[in-house]
Amino acid sequence: MSTTRAYRHIAVIDIGKTNAKVVVLDAETGAEIAAVKTANSVLKSGPYPHYDIEGLWDFIVSALKGFAATPEFDAISITTHGASAVMLAADGSLAMPVLDYEHGYPQAVQDAYAQLRPDFSETFSPGLSAGLNVGAQIHYLKKTFPADFARVATILTYPQYWAFRLTGVTANEVTSLGCHTDLWNPTTQSYSSLVDTLGIRALMAPVRSAFDALGPVLPPLAAEMGLAKAVLVYCGIHDSNASLLPHLVENEAPFAVVSTGTWVISFGAGGDLDHLDANRDALANVDAYGRAVPSGRFMGGREFEILLADISPAPADAVESALETVIEKGLMLLPNVVEGSGPFPGRKMRWIGNTTDSVERLAAVSLYLAMMTEACLDLIGAKGPIFVEGPFAFNRAYLVALASVTGKNVIALPGSTGTSQGAALLTGIRPPSATENVPICADLRGLRHYRHAWQKAVED
Repeated sequence: MSTTRAYRHIAVIDIGKTNAKVVVLDAETGAEIAAVKTANSVLKSGPYPHYDIEGLWDFIVSALKGFAATPEFDAISITTHGASAVMLAADGSLAMPVLDYEHGYPQAVQDAYAQLRPDFSETFSPGLSAGLNVGAQIHYLKKTFPADFARVATILTYPQYWAFRLTGVTANEVTSLGCHTDLWNPTTQSYSSLVDTLGIRALMAPVRSAFDALGPVLPPLAAEMGLAKAVLVYCGIHDSNASLLPHLVENEAPFAVVSTGTWVISFGAGGDLDHLDANRDALANVDAYGRAVPSGRFMGGREFEILLADISPAPADAVESALETVIEKGLMLLPNVVEGSGPFPGRKMRWIGNTTDSVERLAAVSLYLAMMTEACLDLIGAKGPIFVEGPFAFNRAYLVALASVTGKNVIALPGSTGTSQGAALLTGIRPPSATENVPICADLRGLRHYRHAWQKAVED
């Protein structure tokens, strides 16, 4: 980590798949003292679905301008979702729109890419659907739009694109390169063979540390924002790795971190890569220090959002109380609500049992999410306590179910999404003193039999 700096306030640009926000954090306590938020829109116009980059940029500039005087900030850090790369033209503009990773490609394009991509043993990056492998995105863009791709002068990972907009400095960074892109070899800590197969090595921006200060905000932009002094911009980090970073600083491995948002990503800190199953969405991520971390994932936040559309809300304590009733009745939700990823690929969602009680249905959903998380943790050989961050840290029924099904201490960290606080650490500030969170220990009656029945139903 870089040398500790005397910053008071850190502005963090935090772009998730569903929402984007800009927050200002107190450097001493890690508390959010100001925040604004917007939807992260996908535009359907043009050659393919793509992110509203200029809309996001206007939001970022407006937010930083609004925070320039009050509460004021001394540095800027950046974190974004993974599975995205930016194609820059020689003049720094977009050579091509920034492709939405959920866009699917024609079968012929998918088949051709499958022949090009390196073995899992080289990249520890499984073959994923749509554009979840950035290498697949680049292959699709290059082969489908050759004239446009010919204009590409530089390829940037997504957090570093926003750093480039602020500083004019191009960079790539390992947490985004190591995020199931097929472009990175975590064992050698260098680009994979795919970079040469695709013929893009000369286009890849220099690899910089997430902790590097790339430079100050460009003077014209600083003037537009009303910045009273030079403000350094840090290289930036993939969002799930931002959530992991405070734990790497504060805790001794082994432990697990479950980072929840649109994706639920489980990290096994201190684990090894020997038993990862590429066919079940287990992979290696790469942490801010360049080390491979076994990881498993499913689209749990998106699934929860979809399920809530058909279930009436209910008080949290009532849902928790209903867990044992649901277990006794055998009411189960089986994967997958969102198909194409997760530890049980190819499965289609179905309910076992029936109820019109919304409380019981929500309890069954919480059990489903806990079962899916446990499956991910098992696939990566996670050991030690489990730290849960993000929206699911507020879901008491999920936490109780997870503690019961894993037999481990579950520590909920509901104070933040984790991503903004982790990104702020890139600036060299010390992490705030850890709040004492009482571990959740639970042993739900009948869960062992329920879990066995759920697993058998999934297998069948």
